[in-house]
Amino acid sequence: MTEAILIHPRFISLEGGEGAGKSTAIASIRDVLLQRGHEVVLTREPGGTPLAEKIRALMLDNRQSLRGEGDEDEPLCAEAELLLAFAARAQHVRQVVRPALQRGAFVVSDRFTDSSYAYQGDGRGLDPAWIAALERRAVGLRPGLTLLLDLDVREGRARTSGRDLWPDRIESEQDDFFERVRAGFRRRAAAEPERFRVIDAALPPREVGMAVAAAVEQSLESPPR
Repeated sequence: MTEAILIHPRFISLEGGEGAGKSTAIASIRDVLLQRGHEVVLTREPGGTPLAEKIRALMLDNRQSLRGEGDEDEPLCAEAELLLAFAARAQHVRQVVRPALQRGAFVVSDRFTDSSYAYQGDGRGLDPAWIAALERRAVGLRPGLTLLLDLDVREGRARTSGRDLWPDRIESEQDDFFERVRAGFRRRAAAEPERFRVIDAALPPREVGMAVAAAVEQSLESPPR
């Protein structure tokens, strides 16, 4: 795959911290695109293909069931977490994202490479230059529009409290980790204002959905150059 990064106008990603309401926002994006007669492919990261979903389980599953009988608890190091994320992403892009874009569909992904910069870069402290090199060499693709659902960390954690009986490895992190992640997302949005649209996820769900829909409509009218 070429090391040049293609910014594709029919590729939309949704980013944000825990509890930001991405599921509702994705529905708003889908509705806008369908109303305009477009084919829409909804997908997610890590995951999006059968193999990538297995990698997701290795990355995120926090349960004893992933260990065999008698196995010791072996924490996943930050570097392995990053490489697993990009292994899943490379498979996802090759099998799902690029084929859909090539046939003229819109692809809407719940998370993409910006999450690696925020979670493994800012959250885990890994070198962003390494992440950038992986992005160029293993992915070569960037969304034309990224919607960042920005939400106070404590409010987001309150929303997710009790939602899952088995929080995954990321959800089990402490607030200071998520503060670093949020700051990382906000810095990326400030550095790339043409690609990012920041949505106040503290608004009521209906208003968040309207803001997301408006951002997508605006992007369709004035696609990035």
